[in-house]
Amino acid sequence: MSREFISSAEFPPKPHNVPAVKVPGLVFCAGQTATGEIKQATTTALSNLQKVLELAGSSLDKVVKYNVYLADMNDFAAMNEAYIAFLPPNPPSRTCIQAGKLPGAGVVVEIECVAQA
Repeated sequence: MSREFISSAEFPPKPHNVPAVKVPGLVFCAGQTATGEIKQATTTALSNLQKVLELAGSSLDKVVKYNVYLADMNDFAAMNEAYIAFLPPNPPSRTCIQAGKLPGAGVVVEIECVAQA
């Protein structure tokens, strides 16, 4: 199976991790993290995923699964309010959990996804 590693100057690869991997028919996006107030952080993370998906020739409309990791599950309602604004009419599936600790100082949300290529 062929794999294409997706990155750019805005989303450079990191040691042992790339922003996305494209295989025939699917794009697997690494988590995008954000700090600050949860609604804005969710918007930032999803906007970054949108850009990564576009680099891979896909879009948020083609997402089939999201995984959302919150630093605090008490932020769920506010995260969900921002998240809904990005959804197409037929939304994808989603998992949302409170993570023990997210990578980076002050990170309040991390969102990853799988989309059709």
